[in-house]
Formats: sequence, C-alpha cells, structure tokens
Amino acid sequence: MQTDRQTPEGTSTVADAPPDNWVDRHAPPDWRPWLRLSRADRPIGTWLLLLPCWWGIGLAMMADGPEWRDLWIAVACGAGAVLMRGAGCTWNDITDRDIDDKVARTRLRPIPSGQVTVRGALAWLVAQSLAGLALLLTLGGAAIALGVGSLALVAIYPFAKRFTWWPQVFLGLAFNWGVLLAWAAHMGNLAPAPVLAYLAGIAWTVFYDTIYAHQDADDDALIGVKSTARLFGTDTPRWLAGFGAASVLLLALAVMAAAPQGLGLTLGLLGVVGFAAHLAWQLWRLKMTDSATCLRLFRSNRDAGLLVALFLALAGLV
Repeated sequence: MQTDRQTPEGTSTVADAPPDNWVDRHAPPDWRPWLRLSRADRPIGTWLLLLPCWWGIGLAMMADGPEWRDLWIAVACGAGAVLMRGAGCTWNDITDRDIDDKVARTRLRPIPSGQVTVRGALAWLVAQSLAGLALLLTLGGAAIALGVGSLALVAIYPFAKRFTWWPQVFLGLAFNWGVLLAWAAHMGNLAPAPVLAYLAGIAWTVFYDTIYAHQDADDDALIGVKSTARLFGTDTPRWLAGFGAASVLLLALAVMAAAPQGLGLTLGLLGVVGFAAHLAWQLWRLKMTDSATCLRLFRSNRDAGLLVALFLALAGLV
C-alpha cells in the first residue's frame, strides 16, 4: 500500500507519540503511516484494551481453576487487542478526518496530514478486522458471539462526542468488553463476576479518559466536540474521585463473586487495593491545565490495570 503524500520525518511524527517509539525509530518508512493509523506508535491504548481481557481470564481461573487453554486465551487476547485496537483507531480516524485537522494534537495523524487516503484506510481497516476475526474463531462459541456483538459499540463510539457529553462511557463500553469475552472463552458462559468487572472497567475508563480529554478541552470547545473533561470542568477531581471509588468497589465485588473465600480472595483483593492506591496517586498528581501531566497520568493506567491482572492471575493459580 502506498501513501499519497510523504511528509518530512520531523513533521510526520504524531504529537502525542512517545519520542522513542519503535515505529518512528525502526519501522520501514513506507509502513510508518499505516502503523501510526493503528496507533502502534502509542501502545497505551492496546494495553488498556488488553488488560480487561486478562482480568476476565484471572477471574475465570479464580472461579474454575486454571487450564492450559488459558495460555492461548491470553495470547489470543494480546494479538487481538493489537489488531482490534488498530482497526478501531483506523475507523475513528476515518470518521474524525474533518475534526482532526482542527486540533493541534491530532492534525498530523495520517489521514488529515495526507499521508494515507480514506480509501487506503478502509482497506487497512478490513485487513486488521479479518485478522482479528481469525483469532476470535479459536475461542469458542460464546466468545465468538460476544466478539461479534462488540462491533456495534466500536462502530458507534467515534460519533458519541457529537451527540453526548459522555463519550467516555461509550469508550468504556467498547474497551472493557474483553473481560466478558475472555471469561466466556474459559467458562463458555457469563456470570456476575465478569459483569461486575465490566462495570468497574467502564468507571475506570471514564476516570482515565477524562484525564486524557483535558489535553483537548480548549480545542474541543472551539469546534463543538463534547467530552466529560468539558462537562466536569473545574469539578473534575471530585467527579474522578467518584468514578475511581465506583471502579474499586465494583472490582472488589467481582473478586468476591469469583472466589468468595480463601487465599485466592485475599490475593485478588490485594490487587484491588493496589489499583485503588494508584488511582488515588493519579488524583493527587493531577493538573488539568498541564497537558504533559495529563498524558503521563493517562499512560500510567497501564500499571494500575497490570496490578489487578497480576494479582488475579496469582489468585487463580493458588
């Protein structure tokens, strides 16, 4: 696939990509626009899509015991997160192409900067989606049904900021679906534990994506795009404290639903305590008018989610 315009290397790098990201340093030049379109230069989104999947596996192991198949589920979820996050971001950039060129942080993305055509982006979207489907087909009937069902959420999300002040909720609905899918891949059904964890993940997403959205609040106000960052305004810390508390409580209930007693319960709850401490640290460090701080705190949620995933895995193995 060819791009329709090559920009100089210094200007083609997207504004919020880490300066040492592997795409800009090591990927072949012809592939960089496509990898940037999939946000491969910004892996935090892949982590935030993957971690709820690993929560689902950990909760299923706590409830039913570990199986060798769980290793494949974890690997498939990892590869699937890369592919489907890439597909989702490609779809997002296609739908936002007339908005991204008006926002400082996004105007150098591949489509608004002219590095990739809309037609080429659609082909890239289809290629990633088909690869993701191939992985999904290995995870069993219940997981396949859930995976197909998630497509509606992915399709709707990019439009949410045009009709609601709560687009972060729509992001949470899509990004945390993996906890249901991974549980179903192990168990073949659904139960209260993954549903509670799903709700916890939605509250967590509102928490971290509101922090992220504060980077664009001024530009969003100029072009009329809605977000919880604009809705909450100076009351953001109070709102985030509420969503953080809701996420912690729901996650604790999910752990107790999966393992009502024993060492597994203790380990799972320790992970929730670590998660709570991390969210509290983020609130303490938050400076809503400092874009660099907002981006750094947003990215730190990988570590918050990993704490939970690690302790749930340990709880499932004991």
